[in-house]
Amino acid sequence: MPKIVLKGFILVPSKDLPAVQSEIVNHKNLTLREPGCLVFEVTQAKENPCRFDVYEEFIDNAAFDMHQERVKSSLWGKVSKNVERHYEIFV
Repeated sequence: MPKIVLKGFILVPSKDLPAVQSEIVNHKNLTLREPGCLVFEVTQAKENPCRFDVYEEFIDNAAFDMHQERVKSSLWGKVSKNVERHYEIFV
């Protein structure tokens, strides 16, 4: 199966920024420990603190789907529910 790559960014409402910033490190660590996660990078933009650039690689679609399911029930899923997502997924 082909590798899955997600690239893009999220825009965080300013009212949610403290919670997102607080949880992002835990979210990164949990994701990097997931089976099938190859790369997971989230970087806050210097010119706009409400923008975070996102780059992810998973070994296959199954690993990517497992990641998406885990996120739904995680603290990250709760604090990022109002985030505007702008992603492209490449196979």
